[in-house]
Amino acid sequence: MKNTKERTAIWLYPATMERLDGWITQDNCKSRSEFMEKALSFYMGYLGSEDITDYLSKALLSSIQGTLQNTENRVANNLFRLSVEISMMMHLLATTLEVTDDELRSLRGRCVAEVKKSRGKIKLDDAVQFQQGADL
Repeated sequence: MKNTKERTAIWLYPATMERLDGWITQDNCKSRSEFMEKALSFYMGYLGSEDITDYLSKALLSSIQGTLQNTENRVANNLFRLSVEISMMMHLLATTLEVTDDELRSLRGRCVAEVKKSRGKIKLDDAVQFQQGADL
């Protein structure tokens, strides 16, 4: 590619020219020529499969990363709040029960197996039935 630009004529509909002029300021371009150069480069990169990542992925990746970061922060905050509530519940429960270390170990093993089996979808009904002696 040469370093000097070549003059060329293009034919555009008036409505296209109006849209182009509106977008020039939005894109911080100094001229129609600069805008068209950027637009053509983008479109040609989009058409060429090996160049598509150079033109699309920067904007998409940035947007996706921002969205994922916000989601990650929300999930982390909710997990922290949930952990605090569970900790409070466990301390309140521990003050009212007299459970031996062996019973606690056995219960922990059963709960780990139950969570693995149900993939975390635990129902209070199932725990109540188990505690009442029903066979699951």
